Amino acid sequence: MFQRILLAVDSGPARQAVVRLAGDMARLTGARARVVHVATSSATLAAVVSLEDDAEAKLILDEAVTSLRDAGVEADGVVARALTTQIAAAVSTAAEEWDADLIILSPHHRGVLEAILSPRVSDAVAHSSRAAVLLAPEEPAGH
Repeated sequence: MFQRILLAVDSGPARQAVVRLAGDMARLTGARARVVHVATSSATLAAVVSLEDDAEAKLILDEAVTSLRDAGVEADGVVARALTTQIAAAVSTAAEEWDADLIILSPHHRGVLEAILSPRVSDAVAHSSRAAVLLAPEEPAGH
């Protein structure tokens, strides 16, 4: 079924649900997994400002890759860099370049106004990717 699962993780607590679901899917199907973490920057009129340093990005990535490997999944990871407005494109590009057949990410629930002004990353990835997209449900606190 699935041979190459790309999971997109961010710095939020929902990443544990994404990693757990990806690990379960990879073990079930015998798939390899690739973790992508997008280290974001914001553009202002004067400069581009990094919102996350390299050490933070690597820590998030390494934590996810280690969890997958500890669960018996063949996994590796990459840090991508993008402006906050280009996160979905960075995830879709990483999936396409790696030839992923499944992308797993979190839905990031937001308010109505924010959703009107800017589509969710998960929605944008689902509409722009040729791979199947699976949204990991948020887990209740304490899981």
